[in-house]
Amino acid sequence: MPTTLQAKPVPAKRDPKLANQWKTKSAEELTDEEVLAMPDDEYMNEKQMAFFRHKLVQLKQDMHNNAGETTEHLREDTVVVPDPADRATIEEEHALELRTRDRERKLLKKIEQSIARIDAGDYGYCDETGEPIGVGRLLARPTATLSLEAQQRRELKQKMFGD
Repeated sequence: MPTTLQAKPVPAKRDPKLANQWKTKSAEELTDEEVLAMPDDEYMNEKQMAFFRHKLVQLKQDMHNNAGETTEHLREDTVVVPDPADRATIEEEHALELRTRDRERKLLKKIEQSIARIDAGDYGYCDETGEPIGVGRLLARPTATLSLEAQQRRELKQKMFGD
C-alpha cells in the first residue's frame, strides 16, 4: 500500500561565520543572512526589530513609488488608438496594472499593522499561540502574524469548512 510523505519545512542553514557580525553593524547595514545567523536566544532583540522595521518601511516606500509610476503610466497611455485590438491590449495591460496596485494597497494595510506590532513589541510572535514565528518566515513574509504551524492549521480548516 503506497504511503504519502509529508514534507517538513527544512530550517535555513546558519552560517557560523556570520554568527557575531550583527553585533558591530547597524540595523540598516544587516543582511538577511546575518539576521538569520543570529542565535535563537537573541530572537526579536532591538537589532532584529529595527532590521524588520527598516525592511517594512522600505517595502512601503517601494509600493508608494510604484503607485506613482502607475499613475504616470496611465496618464501617458491615454492616447486614442483607432485599432480595436491595440486598444484592447492597452486596456488589458491597464487592468492588470490596476489589479496589482489593488493587491499592494491591501498589503500596505498589513505593513502598517506590522509596524504597529513592532512599536507595541508584539512583532515576531504568533497571534494564536504566542510562539515565535521564526526569522526565516519573517524574512520571507515580513507581515506574517501566524507561525507556520498555525497558518497551516488555519488553511486546512478553511479548506475543510470554507471561509
